[in-house]
Amino acid sequence: MKKLFITILTLFFFNFLSAQEFDPLLLEKDQTNQKKWVDSIYNSMSIHEKVGQLFMVDVFSKDSKDKTDLINSLIKDYYIGGIIFSKGGPVRQAKLSNQYQKISKTPLLMAMDAEWGLAMRLDSTFAYPWNMTLGAIADNKIVYDIGKQIGAHVKRMGMHINFSPVVDINTNPDNPIIGNRSFGEDRDNVTNKALAYMRGMQSSGILANAKHFPGHGDTDLDSHKILPTISFTKKRLDSIELHPYKRLFQEGLSSVMVAHLNVPALEKRKKFPSSISKAIVTDLLQNDLNFQGLIFTDALNMKGASNFKKPGEIDLAAFLAGNDVLLISESIPKAHQLIVEAFRKGVISEERLSRSVKKILFAKYKVGLNNYQPIELNSLLSDLNTPYDVMLLRKSYRKCINCS
Repeated sequence: MKKLFITILTLFFFNFLSAQEFDPLLLEKDQTNQKKWVDSIYNSMSIHEKVGQLFMVDVFSKDSKDKTDLINSLIKDYYIGGIIFSKGGPVRQAKLSNQYQKISKTPLLMAMDAEWGLAMRLDSTFAYPWNMTLGAIADNKIVYDIGKQIGAHVKRMGMHINFSPVVDINTNPDNPIIGNRSFGEDRDNVTNKALAYMRGMQSSGILANAKHFPGHGDTDLDSHKILPTISFTKKRLDSIELHPYKRLFQEGLSSVMVAHLNVPALEKRKKFPSSISKAIVTDLLQNDLNFQGLIFTDALNMKGASNFKKPGEIDLAAFLAGNDVLLISESIPKAHQLIVEAFRKGVISEERLSRSVKKILFAKYKVGLNNYQPIELNSLLSDLNTPYDVMLLRKSYRKCINCS
């Protein structure tokens, strides 16, 4: 009897650990308050506010005030949940971020594509090596340190998500879009480097994002312009393309970005984008691989998606497929209307809507938006360009194999 009790207790313990391992949006030491905050915010929202949380719009801080002010109406009228910042300058972006947060009823989740540092998008900021260079560094501690420092820069900018690391395995030399953004062509090295980078960045309080699921490394077409095809078997996809994801999921990856790809082995409908495929987003990613973090579409204005369905319709299809966040919609008013209508007609259930909206709110609490503070502008540029950054950059080049 005693032996049976110990066995049951051991199984319970390991099941508990497994559940913790696969729930990357929960705070380990503050789950009770996190859940209370999420429920309180969610229960106070109208259907229009809930649907609005699904959208993340793009802003270029280099644009004119007339253009950046258009976002104000999306915040006030459509209750958007987040913003992805692109090209511009750090001070201009910080001011815009503070402005947008001030007028938003629910704090906004802020994101950037800063794969090799803020300099990928912002002037006057620091640039670290691209992933291909990091892939040639034997010491993964350096990759961890770079991920941590990039995370610190992103956080100093008031951002909460960095759409990085790229975990595509660069097995096709003719790939027009991945290339230097990949850690390389060896799946194990890509996995280990991505894991080190992810751990470093998330240790700075930033949500990492692995992309482009289920794998964009072996294509010779650019999904910004057309829908590429990944023509491999399920066995090949499982052993190569999906390998990094499975490892990162086990280690607490916060979010994933789903690519616009045609993958016949996973989706039987011909030339059907992976980003709107329930078989890929729900059945594979969530059910088979047990991923419970945030799921983002790749930008819905990319031709790999926008050529397939009309603005608004592609957003609805992406949500029905199982995505949580609809990135860079071509028409938020139309998409918002269609999703609200689908909810009222019963096409989208309350359970389905709450699952995504609450995941977004859990993420917001995790990054501190329950206690939002504006970005401090004083010393911003110096904080983003430190002597430590220069030292770490030089160290990375010294340790890089065959980079001279």
